[in-house]
Amino acid sequence: MPQTEHLILRELLAREGGWVSGAALARRLGLSRVGVWQRMERLRAAGFTLEARRARGYRLVRAPERLHPALVETLLRGRPRAFSLVILDEVDSTNDEVLRQLAAGRPTPFAVLARRQTQGRGRFGRSWHSASPANLYASFGFRPRIPPGRMPLFTLWMGVNLCELLANFVPEAPRLKWPNDLVYGSHKAGGMLTEARIDADQIRDLVFGVGLNVNAPSETWPTDLARRVISLSQVAGSRLDLNRLAAALIGRVLLAYAAFVEDRHREGFAERWHRYDLLRGRPVALLEGGRRHHGTVVGVDEEGALLLRDASARLHRFRAGEVTVEREP
Repeated sequence: MPQTEHLILRELLAREGGWVSGAALARRLGLSRVGVWQRMERLRAAGFTLEARRARGYRLVRAPERLHPALVETLLRGRPRAFSLVILDEVDSTNDEVLRQLAAGRPTPFAVLARRQTQGRGRFGRSWHSASPANLYASFGFRPRIPPGRMPLFTLWMGVNLCELLANFVPEAPRLKWPNDLVYGSHKAGGMLTEARIDADQIRDLVFGVGLNVNAPSETWPTDLARRVISLSQVAGSRLDLNRLAAALIGRVLLAYAAFVEDRHREGFAERWHRYDLLRGRPVALLEGGRRHHGTVVGVDEEGALLLRDASARLHRFRAGEVTVEREP
């Protein structure tokens, strides 16, 4: 959408349903009144419901509820100049699409969002149910050129930032189930998936994917998932503005990525992780390479490894594994 339409949309959104003078818009943008009217018609064609009244101007009655490129772009604040955004109606996997675009040489940073995925995936290649356009499926492409040894902390750092972000949209922040799940109680609200390509001794391509259950009602989930997942709207008690959430997510991820690459993320990380840590102090079973380990979670170390104290009081560090919370004795 041309920049002029973005500026008009920003004015309409700022009034929150109030009237915007067509004459004032014309003066501000250097357009004729007919030019303003033509831009309003383009917004209508793009899915916005607008009302026009003589001597009052225009007001935004309703914005699209589904992901809308112009709306996300307009709501996005403080993005890097080089950043670009792609919103697709359908894709196999946003992570896979980002990998393809990185391989094709697309400048970074960029993000790919989709209204639905046909082959969404999580850790260990597991399927991620992505059929509802009421949810959020997003992946980001970066070329960080940093040593691979720094990467184990990346997903955890992003998880902390997502918890802090979501606390602005719902009454309570989610908890983090190491290393990549966002949960409320025993119900999963979202997940993260980080993938990297290594070139010599540097991370060449980095993909960060996030899926959030936003507005999909519980009855739309497959039976085997319905008892294990929760949407943010269920936590909030009302429907969330998907486009505002998408714009806020993009902004927060870009800021968090910059802090990570510039090595500004370490100070205070442990305290922030502990604030949202679901597992700390709880007995768990951790499956690693076919072996099952039992113990109580102490926390995470400075490299993102899970710290587990066994029955003999020995401390173990795990960089990977599948964690299951066990019942308290």
